[in-house]
Amino acid sequence: MTMIGGLDVHRQQITFDYVDDDGLVHFGQIRPATRTRLRDWLGKHCPGGDGEFAVEGCTGWRYVSEELAAAGVRVHLGDPAEVAALRGSKKRAKTDRTDARLLRTLLWEGRFPESWIPAAHVLEVRTLGRLYCALMDERRSWQQRIHAQVFHQGCPPITALLSQAGREALADAQLSAAGRQYVDTAQRRIDELNAEIKPLRKQLVDFARHQPGCQALQARHYGVGWLSAAIMWAEIGDARRFRSADQLVRFAGLDITVYSSDAKRAPGHLARQGSPTLRWAAFEAAKCAARPGSPDYAYYHNVADRIDGKRPALAVERKLLRRCYHTLRELGDTALALPTTKTAKTAA
Repeated sequence: MTMIGGLDVHRQQITFDYVDDDGLVHFGQIRPATRTRLRDWLGKHCPGGDGEFAVEGCTGWRYVSEELAAAGVRVHLGDPAEVAALRGSKKRAKTDRTDARLLRTLLWEGRFPESWIPAAHVLEVRTLGRLYCALMDERRSWQQRIHAQVFHQGCPPITALLSQAGREALADAQLSAAGRQYVDTAQRRIDELNAEIKPLRKQLVDFARHQPGCQALQARHYGVGWLSAAIMWAEIGDARRFRSADQLVRFAGLDITVYSSDAKRAPGHLARQGSPTLRWAAFEAAKCAARPGSPDYAYYHNVADRIDGKRPALAVERKLLRRCYHTLRELGDTALALPTTKTAKTAA
């Protein structure tokens, strides 16, 4: 009999609940919740690696799944929302032990909602892509603060703050002493962020240039550059885990939610329940459809004639994700292969 169990991961402790080969239930906590402590626990409780454990895909799942796999234990990663739905209505107080027991029960009964576990190099690129987007968001926020301060003090609008012309115009702006200190501080923060963003962008681009899946995305789809190819590839992962291209669109949070009751129907809006990093990269690529050379140029402007704002680009973004799904699915295992040369050090 194989050991079956569940691990409820928290920052301070990991609560375990498993059934051993004799059918006895064991439960308790692993403290502190660190890689080393978990490794020691696995060496004591699963010396032969003959077991299966279920883990929710919340913060901390990566190191837990890596240590379980290294010990020879089969890992089952589950979606937290689907696990909570399978719990049903709570009739009593929920505890860490009941959560671990639920994971073990679902796994035992064959009802555990499985999620795909990315390879290490995919996780590394995904982490770098999300770091890049976080740095870009922070830089954008400092730019917005500068624009707000300039307007607040009655100065003419200044565009292209990151350019030399924008810097010169900002230096000539008539600001108060405190306003000048505010703007100078914001500019220094932007310069610090630029020093982090540029090498990170190069690192992602270098990886994409030597990875088969990224190469296919960049070569086959108009608007997908090396940077967006790396980010989209890492966020999509194994396209075969999606049953259809529409499921990938839903995974990205680009499906339109609809609420209707009798004759009443609320206007739909984007779900935004998926990866914001994937949505950003795909949107940046989809905006290129406004160019005359794009194969989606006519479609983009047909949508733009009916609705304005970002919605034409969003419509193209859905089409682009569907195409990327088929491209990566056709490649099979090659889509997730390691870079072809050692120059891409991202996955090292």
